[in-house]
Amino acid sequence: MRGLLSLPQRIRDLEAEAHENRRLQRRVAELTDVVGELLLPIADRDEEKVREVLQRYRDESFPF
Repeated sequence: MRGLLSLPQRIRDLEAEAHENRRLQRRVAELTDVVGELLLPIADRDEEKVREVLQRYRDESFPF
């Protein structure tokens, strides 16, 4: 009976973990985009574009 009583809490825990997993996956996707945006300008030696991308990343990642 004890296991059944903890089932709702376990479901809440799993939902919270799934939410955190989605948040982390989104963050990895954002970082992957930034890396992709950086590689092309670096390969083209476009320093201005590199600075723009890095500044946008900083502004979005650390808004304070």
